[in-house]
Amino acid sequence: MVLFVYGYCDQRDCFYCPLGENRKNVTDVYANERLVEDDEDVITEAKHMDALGTSITGGEPQEALERTCHYLSLLKDEFGEDHHTHLYTGITGGRENMRRLSEAGLDEIRFHPPLEQWGDLHGTEWEEILYIAREEGLTPAFEIPGIRAEPEFLDFLDEGAADFCNVNEFEMSHGNFRRMQAKGYELKEGHMSAVDNDREDILEVMGDHPNVYFCTSVFKDAAQHRRRLKRMARNVRREFDDVTDDGTLVYGKTYTEPERFEELGVPEEFYTVKSSHLEVAWWLLEEMIEEGDVDDGEIVEQYPSYDGQVVERTPLA
Repeated sequence: MVLFVYGYCDQRDCFYCPLGENRKNVTDVYANERLVEDDEDVITEAKHMDALGTSITGGEPQEALERTCHYLSLLKDEFGEDHHTHLYTGITGGRENMRRLSEAGLDEIRFHPPLEQWGDLHGTEWEEILYIAREEGLTPAFEIPGIRAEPEFLDFLDEGAADFCNVNEFEMSHGNFRRMQAKGYELKEGHMSAVDNDREDILEVMGDHPNVYFCTSVFKDAAQHRRRLKRMARNVRREFDDVTDDGTLVYGKTYTEPERFEELGVPEEFYTVKSSHLEVAWWLLEEMIEEGDVDDGEIVEQYPSYDGQVVERTPLA
């Protein structure tokens, strides 16, 4: 589960920040796409997708440390120590923050140093915080955008200061598109979000290290998202819902009166009665319309998330 805890951040030079306007400079909390009104919303969303762990993100989670620690404790109390937690941060924070995060239940912290300091991190607070984090019981790591190859991150891995370094393929989003273009970046041909930069150079310099992991935009945006949707779909599907390869739910919808289904002897496990319509196995509704037992209806495909956004409607007649 992705837990967005705070939308403000003091960093002003991250032209590549992907946050959209609905998340930037807000105090709202989101569990995946669910707006959190109370603690139960967080627990419900985690159960909804059968989450094995949670990533804490923002904005800057350390700027809302009390809130961040509250949710860490909440998750550990509810799901136990095996529920893995990691946090993304663009500041060092210091020993007190590392101690409080660790005591609250954080397992792993992924640092993203400012781009202008890459290559000059040794002997700074960024090197020091890696050792402090480990001393306080956290697994220290780096998570950086694939802007350029930077051998210094490999040095930290070889020195044992950091456990691993995730390199995310450089991307454009709705939140950073104009700023990225102003810096001269363009989309890679045939891609929806990947930036046209020297990815091969990054892989050549950093890709062979056993503790460097390169995450493509396709995997992050498609595979990871699809995997989360499938987990949700398996948890919330009704007996008559079909789960697609993309993790969406498919069912039939008709405004036929419930009494008609009773007359036809439709088993109760194949449909459910809503306030203004019936939802039914799509293949059964299709067959009933073809046989003339029901006048009309539609096949609905929707996300399994709490708001149930509809992806597609296909009329049947």
